[in-house]
Amino acid sequence: MTKVAKPKETTFKHAEAEWFNYHNTLKEIARLRESIMNPFDDDPEDPTIVKGANSVRMPGDPTQRMATRLATHKRLEHLSEVTKAIEQVYNALPDNYKELARLRYWNKNNKLTWEGIAMRLSISERHARRQRNEIIQATLDVLGWR
Repeated sequence: MTKVAKPKETTFKHAEAEWFNYHNTLKEIARLRESIMNPFDDDPEDPTIVKGANSVRMPGDPTQRMATRLATHKRLEHLSEVTKAIEQVYNALPDNYKELARLRYWNKNNKLTWEGIAMRLSISERHARRQRNEIIQATLDVLGWR
């Protein structure tokens, strides 16, 4: 069995932050898609918009331009990759790990300590942290981060 190298602390924290911000990231993806699909609303840097008296569109296929912008938008691509990785890991988790992920990362009041999470799951605090480490490591593996 090959031993997986321990990730850098900063990488681990970054991946964990992505879990905490998952729902906000989904909202940001929706906002980005909307702004790409409707560039006339607020995008002063869009080269396909010709400024003038009537703000005329550049000639060409607008559907193709929109599809190209959606496919090549770096931030949108990155955020989508991260959310898909989180979803892939979450869907592959056993139910007790899913509950830990919900309590740790997606709990609305977010006031639970590791002790509180462990009590809710009827496991030790150490075991809860070990499960968290496995969840984050699986996320890092899917993303290819080290």
